[in-house]
This record gives sequence, structure tokens and C-alpha cells, in this order.
Amino acid sequence: MDADPQTPAETRPAEPTDDLVSTSHSITIKRRKLNYTATAGRIVLRREVITDGRFDGHLPKAEVFLTAYTVDGADPTTRPVTFAFNGGPGSSSVWLHLGLLGPRRVVSGDAGELAPPPYGIVDNAETLLRHSDLVFIDPVATGYSRAAHGEKPGEFLGFQGDLESVGEVIRLWTTRNGRWLSPKFLAGESYGTTRASALANHLQTRYGLYLNGIMLISAVLDFATLNFTDGNDLPYPLFLPTYAAIAHYHGLHGDRPLREVLDEAEEFAAADYPLALSRGSRLSTEDRERTVARIAELTGLSADYVDRVDLRIEHVRFYTELLRHRRLVVGRLDGRFTGWTADSGLEHMDDDPSSSAIMGAYTAALNHYLHAELDYPNDLPYEVLSSSAHQAWSYKEFENSPVTVTDRLAAAMRANPHLRVHVAYGYHDGATPYYAAEHTLAHLRIPDELRANIEGAYYEAGHMMYVHEPSRIRQAADLGAFVESASHR
Repeated sequence: MDADPQTPAETRPAEPTDDLVSTSHSITIKRRKLNYTATAGRIVLRREVITDGRFDGHLPKAEVFLTAYTVDGADPTTRPVTFAFNGGPGSSSVWLHLGLLGPRRVVSGDAGELAPPPYGIVDNAETLLRHSDLVFIDPVATGYSRAAHGEKPGEFLGFQGDLESVGEVIRLWTTRNGRWLSPKFLAGESYGTTRASALANHLQTRYGLYLNGIMLISAVLDFATLNFTDGNDLPYPLFLPTYAAIAHYHGLHGDRPLREVLDEAEEFAAADYPLALSRGSRLSTEDRERTVARIAELTGLSADYVDRVDLRIEHVRFYTELLRHRRLVVGRLDGRFTGWTADSGLEHMDDDPSSSAIMGAYTAALNHYLHAELDYPNDLPYEVLSSSAHQAWSYKEFENSPVTVTDRLAAAMRANPHLRVHVAYGYHDGATPYYAAEHTLAHLRIPDELRANIEGAYYEAGHMMYVHEPSRIRQAADLGAFVESASHR
């Protein structure tokens, strides 16, 4: 509900104001010192209010938290800037911030060798700040971001409201910091790739703000590839190569090379498997038995299980079933991780061990870092992952149709033929499988001349591939090279 402009000033709540705090820092990379300024805090988003044709002012609608890093003394007309966020929906930007891109990073350990509490935070010599200034955005209801007094949070907890508010943050920061002539990039992870793909088009059409590139990390652009719903057989073959990769990691393919296993899984997922599913009850007994055996061989599941689920392996059921004989479940976000459940007979695991494994480390590091190193005071709880925001999320714009942003990304690329796209795939990512993202991008409605604008990088890791140290180092180099090549300087 908007504040009533007729309310006496003494009874209105205090107007929110930006509470940005800037601090100076440096990091030494390969014996070279990089000086930079960190700015953390909330900026106020406002709406224009028109009543009976009369302008009533700009009223606050939200306070959005961001953390920005700018290299001291750089030319703003040539220095790139990257706007980064995670997904959820309902996730803060802590993962990309302290896991991969920022100048400081968390020490969390990895599968089988997790760091113990109270964890640690160290300089990130591979930070993208070497190549680009950075702005990490926490959408409304995540981090310290909140709707303004009297506003309804639900207006921001949906596809379009989120798109508009994050887009407004990007426009404001770009304008206030004199960066309209800078090479500009978006970096999104998970649902953040959905947001980034739609934002590329929104920023162009709403503000005339054209990007140099977008970085899609663990991409999902078409939810039909992920939704295991009755009548939609598409996800089953698209998840199969990921199932095979996870089975390989846990020793169920012997000492065969991973690439050899993936080649076989992809070949089967491209032809024989979807054909068998499409046949339904028309599939002959002989062909069904052959299909069951092949799925079991590739996934590491028993032929009896594959037969009982009618050839259709839902993803959480797979993560619960694969290592049941060891009384373990595997991670959804990262299938390299394993954990226990209270009941080894469950059909659906009650917790994702790959999420639980890193949550404590990232939360502790973020809370320490903002208060002790960036000097930002705020007594609100920092919402790393907001389950309430996730549950309230609205896709009303896609009523009776799958959520997809492929049309928006394609439109942005057609209108801006210089727009480059980098896609990062994790072979063990069981939330946004690499083969599903490949499938989506192969169906992007762009001319052949633009397909060379899309590049991919693959890692033997999961959804947050940077949790795996060799992948983190290589991914940082890959993203840095992408920004350099796409900046057109």
C-alpha cells in the first residue's frame, strides 16, 4: 500500500535513504598490488506516483542491498563492470560473491574433505576483479534487501517484479557511477541465468542499455526441461547423462574414462531413449527389456528399479536410490557429495547433502566479512536462502505454459549482434543438468551467424562448480578470458 501523501509529516515513518559504506582495500596478485574500493549497503528504489493526473512524487518501494568493487584509478569508459546475482528464486548473491568472483573467498572444503567450523575467508587471487569491476545484487527478500515500509513484498517475488527491480538497480548504479560507456556484463547462476537472459532483453528495450556479454553458470532457460510432470517426458533423457556422470564418480562405471561414459549416455539420450518413451504401451517386450538394461547400465541403478518406475527416473528419486545399498544419498546440487538420512528406506531424501555441506561456511564468512571487513552495520538477519520467498514466487506471466526465457534471450541477441554468451556446465550438477542446457541453447531461435557468439565450458563438478578447487581455478580463468574478449576495447 502506497504511503498517503496527505498524511501529516509527523505521523509518517522516516523516509528510507541509501546507507552505502565505502572502504579501501588491496590485493596482491602475482606480486602486483591491486587497489580497490568496496561499497556495501542498501539503495532505495522509488516509484513515480500519479494520482488523478497529478504527480505526487517518488515514493520508496524497496531497499536493495549490493556490494560493489571498483578498481582505483581505472578509466570508467574502458573498464568493464559485471553485475552478478544467484538464483533460487530466493537466494542472495553470497555464492558467486564469496565462492568465485569476489576479491575475498570462503574456505569451505570439498566433497569428502569439508572444512570444520568456524571456517575461514582468504584473498581470492583468481578474482574477476582483475578484469572487471563487480556489483553483487541481492534481490528483494534476500540478503539485507527488503520491501519499503508499507509496500507488499509479493510485488517483487515473481518473474516480472524481480526482473524490473533488479533492472532498476543496474540502471541506477550505472548512472550514478558514470558507467554508461563501460563494457557491461551480467553473471547469473541457476535461476540467476533465467533472470540474466530476460534482463538482457529488458535492459535493452526498457532503458536502451546494451550489454557486451552474459555469463550463465549452471543454466536453466526453459523449465520444461526440468519439470518432471505427467505427460512431459522431456526431462528423463536430458537428465540421463548427469545420472551417468554421478554414477561414474561413485565408482559404478569402474575405471572407464568419464568422457567415454558421457558419450554413450548422450548418444542413447539423443535417440533410442526418447523414442522408447514415446512408444508408451506400443513398445515391444523385447525393446523394453533392451531399454531397461541400457538405462540400468548407464545410471548404475538396478534393472528391476528401472522397470518398476516405467523407464522414467525422477531426479530426487535417483539421488535417493543410487547408493541405497551403501545407506547413502547423493547430492542434488552436486552429485559428488554423499550424506545420510534418518530412514534409509525413504523414496525421496529429506535433505540435500551438497547444500548442507557448504551452507554453514558461506553464511559465517558472509556475516563476518560484511561487518568486520566492509564495516557495514545492519542488525537484520542476512537471508542467504529465503525459503519464504521461494515458496511465494509467482510465474503468473507463464500461466498454463512452461517458464521459458529463450525467446527473450534470442530477441536480445538478434537486436544486439555483439552480445556474447558464456555458459558454464557442471557434469555432476543434478539441479540444472548440462545436457538439458545444451538442448535448450540448440533450439534458440537465432540466425546461424549468431551461434558463434555462444561458448561453453565444462567442469567435473556440480551446480557450484567452484566448490571443486581445480574447477574454481579454471573457471576463473575462463570467465576472465570471456570478459576480455567480449569487451571490444
